[in-house]
Amino acid sequence: MSMNLASVWETVADTVPDAEAVVGGGRRLTYRELDDQAARFAAALTAAGVQPDGKVALYLYNGPEYLVAQFGAYKVRAAAVNVNYRYLDEELRYLLDDSDSEVIVFHASLGDRVARVRDQLPKLRLLIEVDDGPGHVDGAERWEDLLAAHEPEPRRERSDDDPYMLYSGGTTGMPKGVLYRQGEFARNLYGNFALLGLPVETPTEIGQIPPFVQAMAGEQRITAVPCCPLMHGTGMWVAAMPALCSGGTVVLLSGRSFDPRELLRTVEAERVTRIVIVGDAFARPILREIEEAEAAGHPYDLSSVTGIVSSGAMWSQEVKDGLTARMDAIMMDALGSSEGGGYGVNAAAKGQSAPTAKFDLVPGTKVLAEDGHEVAPGSDEQGLLATPTAAYGYYKDPEKTARTFRQVDGVGYVLTGDWATVASDGSITLLGRGSNCINTGGEKVFPEEVEEALKRHPAVADCLVVGQPDERLGQQIVAVVGLEPDAEGPAPTSDELRTWLRGALSGYKIPRSVTVLDAVRRAPNGKADYDWARTVTRSAAS
Repeated sequence: MSMNLASVWETVADTVPDAEAVVGGGRRLTYRELDDQAARFAAALTAAGVQPDGKVALYLYNGPEYLVAQFGAYKVRAAAVNVNYRYLDEELRYLLDDSDSEVIVFHASLGDRVARVRDQLPKLRLLIEVDDGPGHVDGAERWEDLLAAHEPEPRRERSDDDPYMLYSGGTTGMPKGVLYRQGEFARNLYGNFALLGLPVETPTEIGQIPPFVQAMAGEQRITAVPCCPLMHGTGMWVAAMPALCSGGTVVLLSGRSFDPRELLRTVEAERVTRIVIVGDAFARPILREIEEAEAAGHPYDLSSVTGIVSSGAMWSQEVKDGLTARMDAIMMDALGSSEGGGYGVNAAAKGQSAPTAKFDLVPGTKVLAEDGHEVAPGSDEQGLLATPTAAYGYYKDPEKTARTFRQVDGVGYVLTGDWATVASDGSITLLGRGSNCINTGGEKVFPEEVEEALKRHPAVADCLVVGQPDERLGQQIVAVVGLEPDAEGPAPTSDELRTWLRGALSGYKIPRSVTVLDAVRRAPNGKADYDWARTVTRSAAS
């Protein structure tokens, strides 16, 4: 039997049928119930004519339905397509058209957008609506009714080559569907467990999964809460999938925006072992809430947490240090991308600090200069990260595939667009993504470096840095900051922040102006919204 994800999760369900798989939305699903609902959803897809390699779009907030629908799509050898729930009409239409989606599962509160674009999408054959309040799209089938109307579809043979697809966030252009083969993708997921030192083999075939799951059922069992959306790779790859592949539990927050108080109360109630975040946008509010609870004399019980894992955005050293001072947990900062998975890590723990944006490379990852030679450790030369990948291209885009996925010494690599330098010990310091690099008077400035410097100011909670057109310099550096809600004294001015930076950055890296707001806007997954920052700073300048 192949290592298709549906076959993997069916095997886990057979091994621990009564263990809790998903908790959220007021429901608790065992693995038996998760498998049953996914099989009913699969039967509905088959009845609608969805064939292997078909596409099923998930336009959903976090909830059990997301995981059920994804599992069900894989059961019929279709690909589940992650859709950002912030997308408005044109963005939604583009992604559904680009992905050739035939089915869309959506929350009713998002239905007005679906209704406005459906007639522009002739391939859509089935609309499925998850009730979350008033509103109904004509012709859409209700989730609960759909499952009740179908008996579970019998299991079938599947292939390792069935597609797994993850649409990128579109930070460097329009979103792109990154393609993986499910078998290789599943084996890589299991490979990440090898560091746990379990007394059984890490599964590379279906027959090895039952003893692995049984070994994980004790102290190693994962109870994971994704603070970020499941439609983001970090939420799915680091929280949901490792739990479901090992017989653990995925705990989903109810709030539609991140609330650190809800998170920490959930951690206490569900005895969560793994918290998954995206950088400082989540870590700073968590630390602030822990500190406030301590000051009020009602500290949270976080003794169940063995790790906080972050990927996708900068996680500052001082925030990690604040968390490790209060928790006996490992802070794992992972460097990765939709195209390459993980390619660098650093870890902090009590008494062990981890510098901002400094990572140890995973085996096989290289830093390549623009002409293709490998950057020598300790040379201070800048280069692009290149990492071995199980991904094999972008859906329907051979030109971007050829530019991004390359053969290096006979091995498939992805060039992520991330720039870095290599220290003499082989560790790397991440500089930033080349597409965001600001060219000011011929000098290249990575926004992340300036952002981290500004966030060290005691009144600054968050920051985004962008380039604006400048007749003399080509681009000028500008910034927008969000303030700490409990900062003492008057808010700092632009000039005060610029003066404060002079001890930390070279003069050409200091922003020409800093727009001071109550908060910086980010995407739900915690990633930077640089388009918003450009609009804000352009308006402030005018």
